[in-house]
Amino acid sequence: MSKIDLSLKNLDELFPSNFTQGQIATAKTVFLKELALLSHKFYGGKMQTLPKAGIYGFNWFNVYYTPGVSKISTTVRDNNDASFEISNRGNMVAVVSDSTRVLGDGDCTPPGGMGVMEGKAYLMKYLAGVDAVAMCVDSYNEKGEHDPDKIIDFVKMAQPSFGAINLEDIAQPNCYKVLDTLREECDIPVWHDDAQGTGSVTVAGLINALRIVGKDLNNIKVVLYGAGASNTTIARLIIQAGADPEKMMLFDSKRGLHKGRDDIKADPRFYRKWELCEQTNPDKIDDVQEACKDADVLIALSKPGPDVVKPEWIRNMGTKPIVFVCANPVPEIYPYAAKEAGAYIVATGRGDFPNQVNNSLGFPGILKGALLVRARKITDEMAIQAAYSMANYAEKNGLNPDYIMPKMDETEMFAYEAADVAMEAIKNGVARVNLTWDEVFNKTLHDIKQTRESIDLMMQHNYIPKPDEAMLEQALKTAIDKVS
Repeated sequence: MSKIDLSLKNLDELFPSNFTQGQIATAKTVFLKELALLSHKFYGGKMQTLPKAGIYGFNWFNVYYTPGVSKISTTVRDNNDASFEISNRGNMVAVVSDSTRVLGDGDCTPPGGMGVMEGKAYLMKYLAGVDAVAMCVDSYNEKGEHDPDKIIDFVKMAQPSFGAINLEDIAQPNCYKVLDTLREECDIPVWHDDAQGTGSVTVAGLINALRIVGKDLNNIKVVLYGAGASNTTIARLIIQAGADPEKMMLFDSKRGLHKGRDDIKADPRFYRKWELCEQTNPDKIDDVQEACKDADVLIALSKPGPDVVKPEWIRNMGTKPIVFVCANPVPEIYPYAAKEAGAYIVATGRGDFPNQVNNSLGFPGILKGALLVRARKITDEMAIQAAYSMANYAEKNGLNPDYIMPKMDETEMFAYEAADVAMEAIKNGVARVNLTWDEVFNKTLHDIKQTRESIDLMMQHNYIPKPDEAMLEQALKTAIDKVS
């Protein structure tokens, strides 16, 4: 077994030469999962808390705590908005989840979401210089049911400590009530990343995919497979961006969404799905393969694959079909199989395949822009503006079928996105302070640079130790043994 490069480049080359493309794709997934478990045990998680103010002598404790800190308390008492400036509230996000729909693994119990929520916090800090804390909450009521009101009450009580709230991995239908209630009743942005975040990055990828194939958003036929929080929000944002809802069809685990779905209409908790039933699929098509006939775009956010989306669906599509298969951790069909079936552009949610359409490209920059202008909410217009910011940034680099989105290592993109979102917040009248585009861009870039230099210093001095090579070898051996 060859020595593994710690940078984890060229993962495909780690596996035996006689492995098929399907075996390599499966083995990569197993390897990454095994390495995740081993590395999280090694580090004890991904995040820690460190002071950002210096100690230059004993009396600085009296400045930062009593008696000096009394001045901070009374200043904020007299002007609550001062908390954004003289505490870390202005750059602090709570990542809140009840862990009822964690990736494709379903209900993982409240603490089961900690790995994902810490991951969100890590990406916010590394990609946009935003501080964040993982907060997995127990939403069970006395009947043993998940109660959305418990999450709502928790966030309302916690909001004075944060500049924004990132909701994550809350199962439908509770996610709709939680987001819509908190967006209106909180005085800080409350953002559901599985919904608005995934919607924003998907619109970005779609914009550029359509630019490549030479089609217009307002003329395309779109099939959306899966009708959870992600795809229903994607549909809503695509419509808001200019797509024709009558040329769109959504499918849940039962059949198509349309005005004949009395089961959805009868349950008021699914009001977001019913809105789309009223707008889309006027022919009431219930068969996915039939819906895909001559379709321009297939967007799947349903359940992990790789055999969920069928090759025959793609073969049924129109010219130069665009296929987004973004279930995590395994796409509904692997990209090589989608290409073999005729897909012209394929995107997934993973960074080890071309065209990663993943909300990691969106939420760090979007939240940073909202925080810097102290926005009271994140509007749909801000999410769509972020989509165009991502798309336009990638377009400047030169689009091709394997490059429709910026990559996570394109640092300036997050600063551009933050600045564009901040300007839209000001335009929408939800910002507490007015900054220029350049001020937001430069501040974001400064914070990103400072974060990365700090991490580099800790790595150089072994405060962040290197993983043991044996750990990587163990993960690789497990992957090869499971697939062989």
